[in-house]
Amino acid sequence: MSLAENATARRVVKIEVDASESSDQSEETMLKIWVDGKFVDEDQATTSVFDHGTLYGDGCFEGIRVYNNRIFKLRSHVNRLFASAKSMRLEIPYTVEEIEGAIREGVRINEITSGYIRPVVTRGPGTLGINPFQCPRACVFIICANIQLYPPEAYETGLKIITCSRPRVNRLALDPAVKSLNYLNNIMGKIECVENGVHEAVMLNAEGIVAECTGDNIFFVKDGKVTTPDLSAGLLAGITRAFAIEICKDLNIPVEEKLFTLDELKDADEIFLTGTAAEIVSATEFDGKPVGDGTPGPVTTQLLNEFRKRTTENAPED
Repeated sequence: MSLAENATARRVVKIEVDASESSDQSEETMLKIWVDGKFVDEDQATTSVFDHGTLYGDGCFEGIRVYNNRIFKLRSHVNRLFASAKSMRLEIPYTVEEIEGAIREGVRINEITSGYIRPVVTRGPGTLGINPFQCPRACVFIICANIQLYPPEAYETGLKIITCSRPRVNRLALDPAVKSLNYLNNIMGKIECVENGVHEAVMLNAEGIVAECTGDNIFFVKDGKVTTPDLSAGLLAGITRAFAIEICKDLNIPVEEKLFTLDELKDADEIFLTGTAAEIVSATEFDGKPVGDGTPGPVTTQLLNEFRKRTTENAPED
């Protein structure tokens, strides 16, 4: 199965559009993908059809940002990748230092100044049965490219979000601390977003407590105090989430992690989401009603500005 299928299709469209404007345009340079210890052209980056990552979503991944030649929270992301793999009893056949080195080299050879990195660990090829121990060796690949989750204007006007009808998977069934390749719960929530013409959806746990969005962590502001769900609600311990909490503390903005219901969230003065791709972005409409005055609030704006300052000038790589 080609890792480049979507990218290739995207390039075909791009080339056709460009050709109508100028016959001198040449094809975009192919990305170099790190696959099991070596770099290959993206159209040669493949995994086995017998890989349990493909057959069963058996594997884990990370999403990492590059800002001005600095890899944001690199060690934290790689540590979480290894922690996810350990929880799944999936042995990564490389050290933390080797994965970090491959990531840095991928950024260099693909000339990524500001962009996105996707390291992926699959269980590797095995039998058609579900037994993971029939897979002798994990497959690891690293994509260094670009991403834009939301349009630039969304950071000026805010996102539209809804309450997802589908609950988050119970944390006792599937540990949310594991960033698994099996993203079906999130994907079904995202389908609901698309069908309703909104950017994101708030997912509740089985007890009706707010957990997270389909791809982002969630915060709200009430009377100047920032609140985000406690990890016991069943959510990913987002690295950008933790960074946002750190910024709040540095700016002396009151912040807490606690369990709360949908009613409390809907009574907020401000709502914002955090994530590697999303960064910090305001939600200004919730279930068809404005949040606060319907514009990004002052606390969210302050946090976003500080986030951009810290990542643009000298993004931490710890």
